[in-house]
Amino acid sequence: MSIFSLIGGASTVVQIVMGILLLMSLLSWWHIFVKLFGLRHARNKTDSFETAFWGGSDLNSLYQQVSRDGSGVGMEKIFEAGFAEFLKLRRQAGQDITVLMEGTRRAMKAACQREVDRLDAHTNFLATVGAISPYVGLLGTVWGIMNAFRGLANVGQATLSHVAPGIAEALVATAIGLFAAIPAVVAYNRFSHDVDRLANRFDSFIEEFSNILQRQVGK
Repeated sequence: MSIFSLIGGASTVVQIVMGILLLMSLLSWWHIFVKLFGLRHARNKTDSFETAFWGGSDLNSLYQQVSRDGSGVGMEKIFEAGFAEFLKLRRQAGQDITVLMEGTRRAMKAACQREVDRLDAHTNFLATVGAISPYVGLLGTVWGIMNAFRGLANVGQATLSHVAPGIAEALVATAIGLFAAIPAVVAYNRFSHDVDRLANRFDSFIEEFSNILQRQVGK
């Protein structure tokens, strides 16, 4: 009994369950690869920006460079939003330093939230696949085993050779469910950890950049 013969010989309901699980697995792998490259790109861009920022670059020049680039992600977007708001509020006459810094910080917080939401997109789908796939597979298994035992009613003498194929077909559904769930859970935990680390770096940058701007205003 090959795996393909077991799938082909399964009942219609079990085959539908297997098809759903295979589709969920394919979609989760697609999201895994997209998210893997997306987070790697965000980390590389963040590392490059931090090197430029803390390397003594002029803030105005760095802002113009980031604005011209237009493909900034993560920390670059936060810097761009915060410095743009800082310049706008500073040009307004009579702005108190507290109002100036609060407006700048709010702009950076909003940009930070947008970037974290973008980086965290579709990870909930992986969590859903990891949570429900084993139960969907179990549904197919239970249904297949029920059919296998119902078939014994028409057999005069029940032997292992009569019940084994039906049970094997049913267990394939559980195996496919685990095949879909395990990578999704591992990827979800990894991506959640990576997003949290980037979010912490963004928060630290907001505080450090706010202190730099505040010192500039105080001069």
